[in-house]
Amino acid sequence: MSTTAFAGDRPRPTIVLVGHGMVGQRFLEALAERGLTATHRVVVLGEEPRPAYDRVRLTSYFSGTTPEELSLTDKEFISTHGIELHIGDPAERIDRETRTVTARSGLTVGYDVLVLATGSFPFVPPVPGRDAEGCFVYRTIEDLLAIEEYATTRARTGAVVGGGLLGLEAAGALKGLGLATHIVEFAPRLMPVQVDDGGGAALLRTIEKMGLTVHTGTATQEIVPGEDGAVRAMRLSDGSELATDMVVFSAGVRPRDRLARDCGLAVGERGGIVVDARCRTVTDPRVFAIGECAQAVDGRVYGLVAPGYEQAETAAAAIAGDEAEFTGGDLSTKLKLLGVDVASFGDAHGTAEGCLDVVYADSRSGVYKKLVVDPDGTLLGGILVGDTEAYGTLRALTGSVPPVSPEQLVLPAGAPVRLGPSALPDEAVICSCHNVTKGAIRRAVAEHSCTSVPEVKKCTRAGTGCGSCVKVLGQLVDAELEAGGIEVDKGLCGCFSQTRQELYEIVLALRITSYQDLLDRYGREGARGGDGCEVCKPAVASVIASLAPAIGASGYVLDDEQAALQDTNDHFLANLQKNGSYSVVPRIPGGEISPEKLIVLGEIARDFGLYTKITGGQRIDMFGARVEQLPLIWARLVDAGFESGHAYGKALRTVKSCVGHTWCRYGVQDSVRMAIDLELRYRGLRSPHKLKAAVSGCARECAEAQSKDFGVIATANGWNLYVGGNGGATPRHADLLAQDLSDAELVRLIDRFLMFYIRTADHLERTSVWLERIPGGLDHVRDVVVHDSLGICAELESLMAAHVSHYRDEWAETLGDPEKLARFVSFVNAPDTPDPVVAFVPERDQMKPDLPLLSIGRRPLEGTTQR
Repeated sequence: MSTTAFAGDRPRPTIVLVGHGMVGQRFLEALAERGLTATHRVVVLGEEPRPAYDRVRLTSYFSGTTPEELSLTDKEFISTHGIELHIGDPAERIDRETRTVTARSGLTVGYDVLVLATGSFPFVPPVPGRDAEGCFVYRTIEDLLAIEEYATTRARTGAVVGGGLLGLEAAGALKGLGLATHIVEFAPRLMPVQVDDGGGAALLRTIEKMGLTVHTGTATQEIVPGEDGAVRAMRLSDGSELATDMVVFSAGVRPRDRLARDCGLAVGERGGIVVDARCRTVTDPRVFAIGECAQAVDGRVYGLVAPGYEQAETAAAAIAGDEAEFTGGDLSTKLKLLGVDVASFGDAHGTAEGCLDVVYADSRSGVYKKLVVDPDGTLLGGILVGDTEAYGTLRALTGSVPPVSPEQLVLPAGAPVRLGPSALPDEAVICSCHNVTKGAIRRAVAEHSCTSVPEVKKCTRAGTGCGSCVKVLGQLVDAELEAGGIEVDKGLCGCFSQTRQELYEIVLALRITSYQDLLDRYGREGARGGDGCEVCKPAVASVIASLAPAIGASGYVLDDEQAALQDTNDHFLANLQKNGSYSVVPRIPGGEISPEKLIVLGEIARDFGLYTKITGGQRIDMFGARVEQLPLIWARLVDAGFESGHAYGKALRTVKSCVGHTWCRYGVQDSVRMAIDLELRYRGLRSPHKLKAAVSGCARECAEAQSKDFGVIATANGWNLYVGGNGGATPRHADLLAQDLSDAELVRLIDRFLMFYIRTADHLERTSVWLERIPGGLDHVRDVVVHDSLGICAELESLMAAHVSHYRDEWAETLGDPEKLARFVSFVNAPDTPDPVVAFVPERDQMKPDLPLLSIGRRPLEGTTQR
């Protein structure tokens, strides 16, 4: 039975909102901020069976985010403001003469103001077979649930039609579900709207390395069903046929403007409800349209959330009688697609007359950066692929002349010239989703007493949209607090107000052996009794493991609560590889190995079909082990005298060495013996980040000791000790800590250095970064570990001695515990079933992953439950 409410019967004017997506929810919040929910009746008709959720983060569902965690709707907000929310009951008809809206259920609501936020619908090309079983669109949580169910029960290969933003997210979802994945894009490059040819090429190379197959410059002509009516293949415009079990259409969206058309509202030639600068429809002043269903005054339909939010605020202001206009929106975007950082901002394609390009490209690492500048030096826009570290600053500088040259702005991460948020003017927009400037953020700290990022978020709404500005927001908040003499909250995460160093001291002083105990006693209010987060759990697990002997805890990472805190690598005591197999890396101290042990490694690699590689760290790595094979392999390795090389953990990896004076005519000390002694001493030492070391037998430095976390170089009088070195993407030359040391002095200083680093470093902070960050730098570290300026060296040495005396090989421990061995299966309810997605093909007399089947999240067999 329908109900009708008319204007004369209502004590308060009624605002009806049609559509409850991200923009609709923001409109409700804007009404509440202006007090309109107290003076008006607000009725919402939503089509989906759930309230508004974060569609920008939709793909995170496949990495474990629940629909509840994606929700943007607070039940308390709805009830507090008396909002009448009808979900799963979309509007079907608008009668502008009687000013009523009728929903599918028959509910009829009268309105004084009507706001249309109906969003958009996925465009499905009109190709034959598009309705075949196994064809999907990628738009809602319900779409994702259907895709997941079909992919895990009926498909091995999937194809995505569309290589734009949503298309790449859909491809990432299929890949994560274990499907061999194809991307078909009509344009000659991926993401044609956001990036240029150079950016598209960098993105293509990186995505293809991940095992996805990309078809650009071709269109889908037909979906070919099999005899059972389900998708069997896709026929392309180039004449080829692509075998696939399912198809996901992500070829763009169209404005949902049917309701507007049916009731006589004006729509644009290509769709979209035509509105003025106040987001009021040009046909009817009582009707507004916002978000992806609206055509703005500049003739554009915006498909991004930031302009939608601005339209929502404009419409709420207009209803409240305030002055506000929407004349155009920011099209800047920053996303991580298939693990690749991609961003564009401003005039990314250089449409301004006379503009110039400044380009940096590194095809080897998949990095591409282009800035578009005016001849007078004004930054007009840009494209970033593979390295978006500077996005927040660059976007905020758009429209101004940066304080450094454009050439310096495109230097790779880690280069000497870095331009931070402090260089931005106060009028620079930091959060484009909510149009929040740097000045507004500074005022939130200085005038509204906000002392943390969450408080500034609540005050200004900055960082609550797409989230791409959060890093810059944090830097600005910290800088403003420090400028005002206010102590900055440098807590480890949202669960702990203490830093990692402070938690280390608490664990050590109080002998706390349980993460949950630490959280319940010292966590922030609201975090106690909870489950913690992905930042603090591994950080605390590392601290407890580092201090295990001293505090009476188990140093074994798979014991009891410790097991639940570990990531995938530590969970299986092996490194997960890109095709779902694992690596086996036994320790070979100093790189020295007997012929008998070499034979054992060869026999194991042969018997289990493993790929073998001699690495730069003087180890022999074996790749391609299935999870259920790991105990079998390690049983043979342990029997032969090998132990874990900890390639999977934040711990000591290797101590590399040259052959030293035993063989080399230049050597002045026995570098092999020293490397072996050091590796055996520090093996298994859990630390904030991985540790690498080396010992060179003379100043010719063949072991490259000065690029390691700690490195030793022989002299005629003993050993020189270097610390804080780092290779990799951001190399750093190690600093000389002490020279001409005896064996005993060298070991004592390394003991102190490592334990001081473990005690004071931040989570996931390499020694190179720590040495530059810690107040006083190298001079302070030298004062502490060499001259004992803090009087803690005896304690540091004692902690290291406890580690050395209590060391146990993790794999030997695991093999002796049937309960621990039970975890090494692909499917918990089919333990004898190998993972069918892990496949290999021959290459150079060995094997390599079968690239079309590459996946990170793997698809279990029907009827099985995967670990």
